[in-house]
Amino acid sequence: MDLTLFVSSLCVLLAILRGNGVEGSIHTYHFEPFKEVGNAFLLSGGSEGIVASHGNSYIKFDNITFWRTKEAADLHLSMEHSTGLIQAIVFEAADRDDIGGSAYGGTRSICCTPDLAKTTGCRQGEVIRRPSALDLNWPVVLPTHFNGNYLSAKLDNQKITISKTGMYNLFFISCDPKLRGLSMSGKTVWKNPNGYLPGRMAPLMTFYVFMSLTYLVLIAIWFFQYMRFWREIMPIQNWITLVIALGLLEMTLWYCEYLNFNHVGVRPVGITTWVVTVGAVRKTVSRLLILSISMGYGVVRPTLGGLTSKVLLLGVTYFFATESLDFAENVGTINDISGKARLFLVLPAAFLNSFLILWIFTSLSRTLEILQAKRSSVKLEIYRKFTNALAVSVIASVAWIGYEVYFKATDPFSERWQSAWIITAFWDILAFLLLCVVCYLWAPSQSSQRYAYSGETVDEDDEEAQSLAKGASEGDIGMVKVDKERSNGGAANPFSLDEEGEEDKRE
Repeated sequence: MDLTLFVSSLCVLLAILRGNGVEGSIHTYHFEPFKEVGNAFLLSGGSEGIVASHGNSYIKFDNITFWRTKEAADLHLSMEHSTGLIQAIVFEAADRDDIGGSAYGGTRSICCTPDLAKTTGCRQGEVIRRPSALDLNWPVVLPTHFNGNYLSAKLDNQKITISKTGMYNLFFISCDPKLRGLSMSGKTVWKNPNGYLPGRMAPLMTFYVFMSLTYLVLIAIWFFQYMRFWREIMPIQNWITLVIALGLLEMTLWYCEYLNFNHVGVRPVGITTWVVTVGAVRKTVSRLLILSISMGYGVVRPTLGGLTSKVLLLGVTYFFATESLDFAENVGTINDISGKARLFLVLPAAFLNSFLILWIFTSLSRTLEILQAKRSSVKLEIYRKFTNALAVSVIASVAWIGYEVYFKATDPFSERWQSAWIITAFWDILAFLLLCVVCYLWAPSQSSQRYAYSGETVDEDDEEAQSLAKGASEGDIGMVKVDKERSNGGAANPFSLDEEGEEDKRE
């Protein structure tokens, strides 16, 4: 199927499935309450990276309405003017120190106090704002006043043009202690030159196109080999096919989700939930595939035996943990400084990943010992390469986690937002490279069945047959020793196929 047609069809399907509840670069506020922070009442309106452009990048205010309590309104007469002030503050992250101040080196305040009015010349009861060194018009302050004893006040619809690339923050602030219980409704529209995608997310849309193409190439090569040698297919190769297909579907769905977001400015919960779910399934199946291969499934044992239920239980647990974490991090996430997933969602996923790594390498060690004992040189070589690839991926993962922690710790205000997409992209690239290694080692071929599980310990390949024949010509020492051990009731070879079969039955 033509890739363009395939992607377009999926995007149309996602548009049809769009749910009612949406979030997006069009930030919607439904009577959001202000929170008391220091000597101010504050509400965050959003944070996004915006690329400067000639009139095409902006933040637009639409039908922003402030609501105060009836008790606060009743404190004033109907004919009074300016009975309460709210200020919308837009500033670039680099100018954050231009908001607020402190008197005599004391506690930093957002609002101007009598002492600060004397030392800095600010106006008491308003937000402290100093002009930016690069542009005297920034930070931008938009005032709105309540009049008389009205319950609401509306900010004039207007647009702020962005002429400098940066991470922009919007806050609504009131310094009036009488406005406790303040809330706000309306929406703001944040626009980049090429669409509504926040600056940090925009490069990922191109990245997902690239990943979709790489998966398409991989699945084309794999499918060609699969159909060419379909009579020799091993069960494990069917699972590899599923993982490749899930990877292609996930990358394509992410691209469609970002494309839709970029065009319409909203991020439907339904679409993102579907994408996150497909991703969680792909991650789960991939890890279970690696675990099954490490256990020697289809190579040194025909089935997982009694371990099947344990593997499936781990898979189900991992799916729900990953689904919950990805849901919290992506569904409804629109800001470039988004609320991080809660600790109780991060810890289960981290614990399960650690447990999986431990189980995988423990199983690999046992499988390598079995293959060494059987002198299965070809299978042993495959598993050694697989072990090396896994070790490299684990080392790379640990190193990248360290870099990610450093990146976030040294950039608390997301000023390096233009390169932050690499943090997300790395994990998809690593998963794809490891999948390529698995595809290479277990590629369908005319000799696939020679690498599959067999009840015989001999004649697995020419090299092994020659080795065993040589042993027999020297007096059948190996077989005599085994027969002697069995006749004497001695302990059998712990890596023999007979015991492996019994272990499978016990398991």
